[in-house]
Amino acid sequence: MTVLINNILADLERLPEVKTFGRVVAIQGMLVEIAGVQGALSIGDLCHLEGRKRRLTCEVIGFRDGRALVMPFGPLDGVGLGCRAEVGAREPVIYPDPSWLGRVINGLGQPIDGKGPLSSGVKAYPVRNQPPPAHTRKRVGGKIDLGVRAMNAFLTCCRGQRMGIFAGSGIGKSTLLSMMARHTDAEVNVIGLIGERGREAREFIEDDLGPEGMARSILVVATSDEPPLVRRQAAYMTMAVAEYFRDRNKEVLCLMDSVTRFAMAQREISLSAGEPPASKGYTPTVFAELPQLLERAGPGAEGQGSITGLFTVLVEGDDHNEPVADAVRGILDGHIVLDRTIAERGRFPAINILRSVSRTMPDCNTREQNALIDRARRLMAVHEDMSELIRLGAYRKGSDPLVDEAIYFNPGIEAYLSQEKDDPASLEGCYRALAEVLEMEYVPAAVPPTTVER
Repeated sequence: MTVLINNILADLERLPEVKTFGRVVAIQGMLVEIAGVQGALSIGDLCHLEGRKRRLTCEVIGFRDGRALVMPFGPLDGVGLGCRAEVGAREPVIYPDPSWLGRVINGLGQPIDGKGPLSSGVKAYPVRNQPPPAHTRKRVGGKIDLGVRAMNAFLTCCRGQRMGIFAGSGIGKSTLLSMMARHTDAEVNVIGLIGERGREAREFIEDDLGPEGMARSILVVATSDEPPLVRRQAAYMTMAVAEYFRDRNKEVLCLMDSVTRFAMAQREISLSAGEPPASKGYTPTVFAELPQLLERAGPGAEGQGSITGLFTVLVEGDDHNEPVADAVRGILDGHIVLDRTIAERGRFPAINILRSVSRTMPDCNTREQNALIDRARRLMAVHEDMSELIRLGAYRKGSDPLVDEAIYFNPGIEAYLSQEKDDPASLEGCYRALAEVLEMEYVPAAVPPTTVER
């Protein structure tokens, strides 16, 4: 009750002194035209439509012939010509609080977990914030333990780095994210489920995260049946919450599933506003919004924490060169490719090590660690090149010592890369286990090397 009273008092203090109203003059699909608000609205502002059934929040997405074009955050049932439109907040903001940990919210920052109202913080955080200036940011920090052997060893991620997970549907992107959220050593997880299946939300919370993972996590959920504006807003909301904890000097792991659903939502919004399509139906605004979203992750300024970002990309038709995947790959600091062929062989996670890259490697590793990774990659590459001949029985043992070596070590490497989702792997333990597989000696580093981004 105290939380509710404090929130009401805070909302009363933020009410504007003057209200401006307009009228609905046209509706086409999900697009509503409002007249009589010239000079009172700008792109990104909110307004509220007073329909017969309920009050509906909308966002301004454009202007035409002196009228504001708005899209709703919900269904338009009950809204008709002449309905009153009240001008709302100039800049949508949220007031995060540390008590939000363990909660589930929607794209508008409202609780949807049935645990009561959220406490309102003191400082306002814009939902659509600008990325920090490049010259004020720290460099990426030391390694972050993600609890996944294949990633800790072969695709080492550093604090403040941004990585993409590229895969087709049904290959295990969401399960891989849940493993990292549960086993990482980051202080706070901020997880955005953007445009995903509604039934998966509770499964993700109860089965994948569990009570331990949920206690240090905040989930932002917008399912596939919600309007495109809500799906897009959920992605911005995820980054705004992550920025709040970063500013509190926390090491934040931001997981977003998926950037492709965000791009699809932006495409729907842009096409409704009359913007012409460009590549594969995606409008130019989509490719302008992607860096605005993804650049918000990364190292903070001096005295702040960092946001380590892992963003999934759903590649359509397993085409890793489709427009969204190609654009995201050019923005992020590395990419992780999940391969359907590997998944069909029954190996999880189905990471194709040879097609995946982390741009902080090899500079974040010691010489001994790089020697391990280089040897394993070389053996995997040789086995991949000769795989057809090996399967057909056309290769004769003794023809090439390097191929013989690759065949000998391949079962051990495959077993090393395979991991159950409830089986955590420590960062240093990953290197020791790989050294045992390759029958090499490994001396742990006394002091972790300084990471230098290349």
